[in-house]
Amino acid sequence: MKKTVLVTGGTGYVASWLVKELLEDGHNVRITVRDQSKTANYSHLLAVEKNSTGSLQVYQANLLREGSFDEAVDGCEYVFHTASPFFISGFRDARVDLIKPAQEGTRNVLGSVNKFDSVRRVILTSSAVAIFGDNADMDGKPAFTERDWNTTSSVTHQPYSYSKTIAEKEAWELAEKQDRWDLITINPTFVLGPSLAKRTDSTSIATILDLLKGKYKTGVPRLVNGVVDVRDVAKAHKLAAFMNTASGRFLLSNEEATLLDMAKVLEKNFPKLYPLPKWEVPKPLIWLLAPKIGLTRPYVSKNVGIPAKFDHSKSVRELGMTYRSLETTLIDQKEQMDEDGLI
Repeated sequence: MKKTVLVTGGTGYVASWLVKELLEDGHNVRITVRDQSKTANYSHLLAVEKNSTGSLQVYQANLLREGSFDEAVDGCEYVFHTASPFFISGFRDARVDLIKPAQEGTRNVLGSVNKFDSVRRVILTSSAVAIFGDNADMDGKPAFTERDWNTTSSVTHQPYSYSKTIAEKEAWELAEKQDRWDLITINPTFVLGPSLAKRTDSTSIATILDLLKGKYKTGVPRLVNGVVDVRDVAKAHKLAAFMNTASGRFLLSNEEATLLDMAKVLEKNFPKLYPLPKWEVPKPLIWLLAPKIGLTRPYVSKNVGIPAKFDHSKSVRELGMTYRSLETTLIDQKEQMDEDGLI
């Protein structure tokens, strides 16, 4: 049945795949962008619309401007709030560049949701980093689950993780103050896979580009991440929206992998084509070099060489999720980057 839905930040890495799924299912899809006049930023979605049974409407909105989402929200049954900055380094001021847009953006979108009776459900793109701050937070647990909350990040340590945590907490507080719409959060681990747009400004995309272009050819730190395919994350958003029984948080992760694991998968499938790393640098050396390679020493201490596990069983049990393999994800991502002339 055709629904009217809104995807905030609709040109994003995950959001673009979600918009594609929704359009192909025949829904009336609205997206918000920061500048409607920059049509190049959403031309890939207009192309999808032409080949689908759904319709696309584009609205201009600013995360930091109260009321700017009103027009886009009015008349929607489902609101997917995906818009939030994702960069873990290279920002000047964590409060201004990460925390303020994440928290105030959530507050402003949900403020608009509260104004219109049409909205039944909000699906928030949160992150696994709202569940944990550092791998050291495992602290004897068999695995991280939806019951866990990140209590160790701050403005000065893991500020991106902190921004996602306070934004999700803000959303739950606002949801509990009313009973007209319900909230579901999607908490993916490190998202990888092909992009629908020729973008390189996402940490997820930049990481694989850096691997392929030789940034880490002399070696990588032993960093264990949960990884999940961007297309599976988009699918989970859609399932969580339209499945009446869905509720609460959903931790999404296919498997755990290190940067060296990723390099080995790429080397196996594209042998001798790229200057990929072949070994891991010892933790003491990473600790010593940390400030020169864009890492903090507390981050190295609490993450490098420390295992982590992620329990995705709730997503499988309640949403019926199945996950693509890391090999499929990386092959498809490398081929998309090749086709788009990024490598």
